Amino acid sequence: MRQAGRYLPEYRALRQKYSILQICKTPELACRVTLQPLERFEVDAAIIFADLLLPLEPMGLRFDFQEGEGPVIFNPISAVEDVDRLRPFQPEEDLRFILDAVSRVAAELGDRLPLIGFAGAPFTLASYMIEGGSSRNFEETKKFMYHHPQAWHSLLDFLARHQAAFLRAQVRSGASAVQVFDSWLGALGPEDFRNYVQPHSTAMLREVAAGGVPVIHFATGVGGYLEDFARCGGDVVGLDWRVDLQQARAILRQQAVQGNLDPACLLAPTEELMRQTEAILKQAGTEPGYIFNLGHGILPSTPLENVRAVVELVHAYSIEG
Repeated sequence: MRQAGRYLPEYRALRQKYSILQICKTPELACRVTLQPLERFEVDAAIIFADLLLPLEPMGLRFDFQEGEGPVIFNPISAVEDVDRLRPFQPEEDLRFILDAVSRVAAELGDRLPLIGFAGAPFTLASYMIEGGSSRNFEETKKFMYHHPQAWHSLLDFLARHQAAFLRAQVRSGASAVQVFDSWLGALGPEDFRNYVQPHSTAMLREVAAGGVPVIHFATGVGGYLEDFARCGGDVVGLDWRVDLQQARAILRQQAVQGNLDPACLLAPTEELMRQTEAILKQAGTEPGYIFNLGHGILPSTPLENVRAVVELVHAYSIEG
């Protein structure tokens, strides 16, 4: 999950000088921010500092991050014609700054730690593009999906192909593994997922797998159709904190599992945080194929000492196991 961000004072110091987009688009800065958590904590991998929405610009959608609101897309998709107007993009040309950042971090890490690249899944990216930003109910997304199914499938096909190419470009630039984020997928029920999303996620993951590195497929809120979600592919299924880990491992016998501490637990008193972390480790069991992680991105108000305590407990538990 996201490692660098507003919970780190050194990141906040950089943000006094640069916007999020400036950091993302400056490989030297993105590299520096990616490495910041590794200088404080003995985590077992780095994840590139970037944003899911960066591919939107070469597609022809303008956006920015507004204080207190998050991302705002100024020309969202609102009609079938808007899908037809999307511009194909070449990652090596249009997202060169991300690939350069990946190369820089990979060179800095060498053989010491792996680097994870990432990209947004078709549904989550489409929902941003249609809603114009974050959403609670995804009304516009679902209206478009139901009223314009042909355009919807064209949009998700476009995103699946281009995002797969983007991830494979990150692998060529030095990423040791890649993660596909479907952060808003839980807005859909099982039937809508199967009809409107699953074929496109499956196609994307199949193409990414050809890149030759491990692929993590993560979503939130999909406990009700976890088996269908897992059938999309990926070497590892990332779980949010709403899923019972022991039950998930019993269901996903053929795939590794990543997760799934509630990020809000990192705000708890130390005793409670240690109790919940150890409970997850026990649920994971002793079978191989488990990666401890948060169930979503780390929160800005997270105390540094709590992050360190969790990392140390997981390492100690792994050694004892």
